[in-house]
This record gives sequence, C-alpha cells and structure tokens, in this order.
Amino acid sequence: MNETGVQLLPYQRTLIAEAHSPKSSDIVIIARGLGLRKLVCTLLKIYDGPQSLVLLVNASTEEEKGIGIELGSMGVRNPGLRIVDYEMSKKDRQDLYKKGGLISVTSRILVVDLLLKDIPVDLITGMMILHADRSVSENSLGVSRMQPVAPSNRVTPMSLESFIVRLYRNTNRDGFVKAFSDQPEQFTQGMFPLKTVMKELQLRKTHIIPRFHQEVQQSLGRRKADVVELHVPLTPKMKDIHTAIYQCMSGTLNELKRSNSTLDLDDFTVQNAYFRSFDAIVRRQLDPVWHKVGYRTKQLVADLGTLRRLMNYLLTFDPITFLVYLETIFSSDSKGGAGGITSNQEKSDWLYTDAAHIMITTARARCYTVDPKKKTAPPSPINEADDDAQWEILDDVNAANAASNSTAIPMLKRSKFAPEGMTPVLEEPGKWRALAEVLLEIEEQIVHKPLRFNEPGSNYVLIMVSDSQTAELIQKLLSSIHLSPPDSPGRRYLERRLKDYFYWRRDLFKAGHDSNSAPSKGKEKETVVNEALLKKDQERAAAKAARRRVRGGGSVNVVVDSERKKVVDQSETVPGEAGINIEELEKFLEAQPLNVLEDEEITYVGERMDVDAWNSTDDDYFGLLEPEQVVVVRTYGDDGDDQILSELRPRYIVMYDPNQDFVRRIEVYRSSNPGLAVRVYFMLYHTTSEEHKYLAGQRREKDAFERLIKERASMLIPIYDNPSVIKDSDSALTAISTRIGGGQRTLQQDPPRVIVDMREFRSSLPNLIDKARMQVIPATLTVGDYVLTPNICVERKSVPDLIQSFISGRLYTQCELMSVHYKNPILLIEFEESKSFSLQTIAETKTGPKKRQNEKQANTPATSGSSTDLQSQSKLQNKLVLLTLAFPRLRIIWSSSPHSSADIFKDLKANSTEPDVLRAITIGAEEDGDANPGEINTLAEDLLRALPGIGAKNLRYVTSRVESVAALCEMSLKEIQDLLGVEPGKRCYDFIHHNSKK
Repeated sequence: MNETGVQLLPYQRTLIAEAHSPKSSDIVIIARGLGLRKLVCTLLKIYDGPQSLVLLVNASTEEEKGIGIELGSMGVRNPGLRIVDYEMSKKDRQDLYKKGGLISVTSRILVVDLLLKDIPVDLITGMMILHADRSVSENSLGVSRMQPVAPSNRVTPMSLESFIVRLYRNTNRDGFVKAFSDQPEQFTQGMFPLKTVMKELQLRKTHIIPRFHQEVQQSLGRRKADVVELHVPLTPKMKDIHTAIYQCMSGTLNELKRSNSTLDLDDFTVQNAYFRSFDAIVRRQLDPVWHKVGYRTKQLVADLGTLRRLMNYLLTFDPITFLVYLETIFSSDSKGGAGGITSNQEKSDWLYTDAAHIMITTARARCYTVDPKKKTAPPSPINEADDDAQWEILDDVNAANAASNSTAIPMLKRSKFAPEGMTPVLEEPGKWRALAEVLLEIEEQIVHKPLRFNEPGSNYVLIMVSDSQTAELIQKLLSSIHLSPPDSPGRRYLERRLKDYFYWRRDLFKAGHDSNSAPSKGKEKETVVNEALLKKDQERAAAKAARRRVRGGGSVNVVVDSERKKVVDQSETVPGEAGINIEELEKFLEAQPLNVLEDEEITYVGERMDVDAWNSTDDDYFGLLEPEQVVVVRTYGDDGDDQILSELRPRYIVMYDPNQDFVRRIEVYRSSNPGLAVRVYFMLYHTTSEEHKYLAGQRREKDAFERLIKERASMLIPIYDNPSVIKDSDSALTAISTRIGGGQRTLQQDPPRVIVDMREFRSSLPNLIDKARMQVIPATLTVGDYVLTPNICVERKSVPDLIQSFISGRLYTQCELMSVHYKNPILLIEFEESKSFSLQTIAETKTGPKKRQNEKQANTPATSGSSTDLQSQSKLQNKLVLLTLAFPRLRIIWSSSPHSSADIFKDLKANSTEPDVLRAITIGAEEDGDANPGEINTLAEDLLRALPGIGAKNLRYVTSRVESVAALCEMSLKEIQDLLGVEPGKRCYDFIHHNSKK
C-alpha cells in the first residue's frame, strides 16, 4: 500500500515516486499490460485537490469511463473525474474550469478554450496527455473537415497536443506536463523520434519501463501463474492451405518488388505481411509515386491484404465460412453476369497459380466430398405424409430418446440435408477439440478441488479471443457442444453451417442460370450438388402437399417456407460471382449470422414441440448461476481487461488466441493477489503464421525498447526559453516597416491575426499558423474557413473534400457566398505533404458504380490502365474552369502541404489591414441577433426562403438590400444576378417571371 491507499507492485511504486513531482515534466513509456491505467489513476489521485486544476487530454470515451470507475474505487469521489464534451456550453465550461479538480477534455475543445481565454491558464496545475505516441502524429496530414483523421506512424510536430502545450507554456511556466504511452513501436519511425516528442511537448525526463526491466522481472517473478501451453498442430488439410497461401503471398511480394525496383522495399517480406500495419508500410513507401505506378501495382497491394485475411480466416473461422469466403473470391474472378464481367485489370494473378488450385480444392475437401458418378438414393427420411401408424412409430422413437434427451428432438441425420453423391467431411479445427478437453479438465478440477471459504478467487472460466467474430463462434460452439459426439465437439454446429452453405450455393447456381452464364471449367461437382438440392426440394414440397395432418398445432410447411425464403433473401444479398470486392464480402460475412437455420432446424427435424416443456416453470430456466456454471467469452482489449480480471477474479483462464499483452496482465493480476492460484491454458497453432506473429511481436517490442534506451543515452535535452520573451523580441525587430515613404518607422505591437473556423481545428493548419507568429482567433464562420483581411476570405479544400464538394454542389454555394461578401475570395486546394503534388491521385478517392462503369468503358483493348485517371483528372479540371468562369473574382491557390499554406497566408497578410472578428462572424449569419423580433416580417421571410437561390445563409443579406418582396419582383435580371449570383439569380428571375413569359 502507498500513500494513496492503492496496492501497487514494487516497480509501480518506484515509477510513481520518480514521476509524481509536480515540478518536473516527464514522459513514461511502458510495455503494454504492465498497468498503465493504474499508474495514471494513482497520479490523478495524488494531484486531486480543491486548489488544483489537472487536465486529462487525449482520453477516449471508454478510457474516461474506465478511469472514472477506477478513481471511484480509489476513493476519488465528489466530484471525481469530470468530462467536458461538445454538449457543454461555453459558460458551463468556464464555471467548471474555475472550480478546479480533475477534468477530462478533448484536444479540439481545449485548444479553442485556450485561444479564447475561456480557461484560466494561470490556475492550471498540470496536464496529463495519454497516447503520447499519437499526440505528435495525428493531424499530421492536412485533412478536410469531411473526413476523419487516420493516425500516422510518423512522429511530426503538427498535432493539436503540441499546439496545446505551446499555448500553455506561453503563459504558465510552473505547471507540469506528464505524457504516457504504451506503444514503443511508434517511437521507431523517423530520425530521433523520442527527441521530437520531448521537444514538441516540452518534456524534461524520460522513464522507459520494458518487460525485461530488472525491477519488473523481480516484481512479476515472485508469484507465477500455472501456465499450460497447448501447441496445437494443424490438420493436414489446413497445413496444405496454409502453405498455399504462403506461396501466393511470396509470389505477390516478388512481383511487387520487380514492378518497383527503384524503391527501397527491403521491409516487404512475407513475415511482415502477416501484420495489419504492413498495408500502411506499403502505402507509405508508394505514396510519393502513387500517381506513377500502374494499376498492376495497385492490384498487387490489394491482393496482399486479401491473402493476409485469408491466412487469418483459416486459423479463426470454421471450414464452412472459410470456404464461402474463398469461393466467392474465385467466382467473382472467373464468372460474370449481365453487365458484371470483370475487367482484365481487376483480375488477380495469384488466382491462376497451382497454389490457388490447391487452396480451393483442399478447402472443399475439408467440408465435403462429391462423387459425380455415384448416384445412390438417399436414406428415406421420416415420411411426413404417412398415416397415423407411422406417426405412432415416431412417437415410440421419441419416447425411447426421452431418457437421454428431454427435448425429445431426434438428432439430425447426415442424409437429412446432404444431397445424393455428397459425403460431409466437416473437418474441425484443432483448437476446438483442445478447448473441449480443457473445459472438461477445468470442470473436473472444480469438482475435486472446490473453492474453500475465504479463499481468494472464483470459479468463473474466462476465455479470451482475438476478435468479436471468434467470440461469437466460440459461444455458438459451446451452446451446441452437448449435442455433438464426444470425439467431435463441433459436429452439430458444422452441420448447421453446411446446410447454410448448400442454400447459398443453390442461389449462386440459380443466379448463374438466370444470367445465361455458362458453367466454368472444373465446376462439375458444384453442378451435381445444386441439381441434387433442387431435386430434394421438389420431393420435399410434394411430400408436404400430400400431408394429411400436423402434430403440434401449427402448419410446419409455412414455417419452413418462410425460413427458406429468409435464407434465399439473405443469399440474394451475397455478392454474386461477378463484380465482387473484398470489402463487400467482409460485410456479408459479418452480417451472416452463425445460426441462420437454427430455428428452421428445430421445426424441420422434430416438427413437434415437447408437451412436457409447457409444464415447466420459469424457475427452471431463469435465475442466478453459480460461478462454476459460467463461462465468460471476451475479446482482448486495452487496460480495461485489468478491471475485468479484478472483478471476476477467475482461477481458470483460457487464452484461445495468443496475446502477449494479456499474458502480462495475468502476471500483474497474479502478483497483485497473493494466495490466488491461477491456471492459464495458452493455446497456439504450432509452426503457423499465428506463432510467427506472436514471436515477431515480442521481438519488435524488444527492439523498440532497446532503440529508445540507446537514444535516451545519447540524446541532448533541449533547453526551453520563455517563448513569450522570444516572441516579443522578434516582433519588435520585424515590425519596423521600411517601405513607408520618407523613412518613417512604425512599431506594431499586435501580431497579425487570422480568423479560423471552429471546424478547421481538425487539420494541422491552425497549429502551423500559430507557429508562424500569427494570432489564431477561433470563431464560428458561416462564409469561408479563414479570414485573412477584411477583403480576403479563404475556403480550404483537400483533394478528397474538393471532389465531394463538387459532387454535392456545396462548393458552388461556398464560392458564391464568398464572392458576395468579400472582394477577394480564394479557393485553397491543399495536398498532403507525404503524397505527390498531382491531381492524378484523385482516381483513388472515387468509388461507387459510376466509377466502375467508367472503368469498364475505358478498359478497351486500345486503352491503358491510366485512361481512367486521365478522364477523372480532365473532369476535375473542367469543373474548376467552369467554377472560375462562374466567379471571375475567385482565385485558386495550389498548396503542396500545410506548411506551404501557412507561408502563403503570411505573404497574403503582408501590409494589410487586420480583419474584424465580429464582422466575420455576422457575415452570412441567418438572423441578426440585435434585431427586434417585432420588427421582423416572418411571412415575408418565409416567402423569400421559398424562392430559388435564397436560403438561410443569404436571407439576411437579401433583406438588407431589398426593401420588400414587391421590389424584388420588379428588379431586372442583371440586378437579381448582382444580388444573388449568376446562376441563382437566373433561377430566381425565371421563377418570378414564369407566368409572364407564357
């Protein structure tokens, strides 16, 4: 126990003692799973007090909730951690800041409050910044207000957090800044990344806590959990598919290297391709030349992502789902329908390799085998159309099974859903049987070694998996494991999935015949399956039509047909055999429930309900379960997993998927609870990509920590001077103007001002404007994004936002309003710094059927892969030309990066009058706040709103220029165009004089 009343491990107490001083600014980089959230909460408890104001920055919604709960358990209540969100008004935020305490605030809200002086900077005791690895990487790209910011792996000084710290240090030099991160790999990008972080956040000390730290090893080595490692081998068929996918990935990487021999592609290896971050690495290498690479290179990059998902799905999904995913990829490339023929450019080369053939044939062999020559009659099922004698026989069978199965529903025979000539194989992944054996062993241990009184821990069984799809799969598997044979725990579940697969294949077969598509080569087996399914459906329909009565009260054929129709409807939404892309297929697999035919199976097999079930009470089905009867399935998360362990206190933990972070959380959990016996079952596929990813992740983290330790040893700590003194001295030297005639010198005290729209703080440009010694004034602007002078207004557009603005027509309205209210309207087209300064990259931002249709028209034998890019580039240029013709005073400025945009703004403001904030806010406003409501003619305003070309944004401007509606109707075409603009004015004039023209 420490001074805060929280039980900490020795290495945690040492770190708190070194970093808790409010007179120092520190950065803490700790390995994942070692209790970062507990350290943050402990420091917050130390700093909590009525006279202090501590800001928690960069915390997500889940983190705010988790930190608030943990602070409450530590005794930090009344008020505890308070959260500032977008729904809180400006006055409420000001009152909250003045009260002090612990406050969590987002970066965008905080930077605006600092600029507007809504927060008393002198009263801030300190700031605690989470995710310091992202604090200098987010917002590094000049993105638009329409698109979310994707965090980059590069460390750059263009984030909102560095902006916040600079504004904070301009006034408050005594407060502290504490930064935290558990992602050491992010500090390995670029030159001296740790120094860059410390420089931008103005930090002085560095605390690096890896897992191999001596004190950490001593703290976690005293009490170790009982770990049972289960290295599960792959089945022979899974091993063949795994090898085939590896060969396809290797061939694709080699082809990618040959196509781009001039680039540094040493990191392009199959081992690195196992990780999701590999796609970001590839794009980062190819972004500068992305407009130059051909469609083949882009297709290879997409193929690598597809193959990586295939590798992951092989080890995660059941064989039926994996086969559906794989067959849809193959069918989308090999078949085409009416208007859905894929172009040669969209085909992947790896689909035509021998490894791909082995992949698809082996995947089918895992599920079923088909003998087209063998046409044996299926075993005769129970005839639903027979007389009462046959129903009595069925009653006797159910009565005999009642002793072992209270539901009196017979097990579904394999021939009940299998077409003739087909034999189900239903190979189960190796982890399924291992999981069943582990749960049986845990049950035996709970019985033989019951939990004694006052003994720590509980009998909850915690199963941890990698993603939500695996969690859902495990839940469905455990719910049907008691209906399966002991040596095949997933048999019942796979039978249901196989039925779903058959109906899906039937729908593909019907779709192929409806589109008059010829069967492709090598599909004889599928044709046999589909024909047999159609024949079996016809026989079942005839049997139901002849049925004379139904037991159980309801019409079974209605239930079955509705469920069957539901399956057909679902399969119709499945991407067909042509024009499919991987993203649509993933959406299908996520939306496809694992129990599509579960309800149908209940009515389809037994066709009766158990009468005894109606005599049972609710107490038989509802109530509290004992811990030994509860199996909790949960996905790996962040530090919230520590809270789950502390709440459940399980003695048995099954790690279905390997995760080094959770291994450390178990170590901390075991070391923090003396006397608790914990047994961990660690499951891993031996000699697979799963094992390589686990070991490679450990090596990458270890290398990252070693690099950080070396950089800290040789790093020169920067000395921070008072920025306000530097700023004042520079302004005194540069503000003397020598251009004024007669040699007169004028000293300007105030820095140049730039009015910035609130929504623009998602980009990095306001930060760079402040760095350029210009004052940033946040405001809610109706017209424009940046107001530089009383006559200059700038609308900033990134390339994706420019395209969306043209499509929606929003850009025309924005340029129209700028032209009406400002003398010099400017459209700033800003590119990303890391990408090419070329418009050809816009072809990657266009999506949808329109683009695919244009690509099919362009993909003639005489055209090349760059024809679509050229067409898109030409269309955008044509729209820009039309925009300049519609607004002659509009100026277009091209900027290669946000840095260039800041320099352009500085040049435009040279020797110009400063803008008025109040005027910029009121321009284009919907209503005049000072106007008397009694003086406003609401009926006239409603009539004006209904006219074309007049809306909420220009209504006040029109009412200030025109005396009445009658005066507007008497104006000429030129006068209305001068008032509203060329095109809106013509629409309004034509509407008013519509009857007079007739």
